[in-house]
Amino acid sequence: MHTFQPYPIDMLDINPFTKLSKEWALVTAGDKEKSNTMTVSWGGTGVLWGKNVVFIFIRESRYTKDFIDNGEFFSLSFLSEKYRDALKYCGAHSGRGEDKWSKAGLTPATRHGIPYPDEANLVFLCRKMAAVPIEEASFTDKAIMRQWYCDHDMHTMYVGEIIEVAAR
Repeated sequence: MHTFQPYPIDMLDINPFTKLSKEWALVTAGDKEKSNTMTVSWGGTGVLWGKNVVFIFIRESRYTKDFIDNGEFFSLSFLSEKYRDALKYCGAHSGRGEDKWSKAGLTPATRHGIPYPDEANLVFLCRKMAAVPIEEASFTDKAIMRQWYCDHDMHTMYVGEIIEVAAR
């Protein structure tokens, strides 16, 4: 297992537009006994309700959504480029009927009881603050619905307070 240390959030030097969209990340939820992880490329960071936050989007059909919905915490983890195949695997496989962690070549770890992949180099540990379903009626640009939701597998937006940033 790697050693992670708290990292001051005001020292982060990342591009908020490419960190998720180009490099991707893993969202992980559950506990030490059972967790699931999935790849995300939509979301961001910012300040909301006076807190440093992440916001992520999870489709209704995703297995990881069950863990986020039923828990208080989740992690958003960034891995180096050498784990690109693992990120691809975690974005294409559910984990409902298999050990996704081992199939992806990843090792589940926990910090403060929050699961994350040990192979990560930067982890945001988050407390869920809000879950906001994205509904068809909320789109003012109907082309988005046609392009991204033709199967009506909608997203829920989760807002999580960043309670700690950990790095190795």
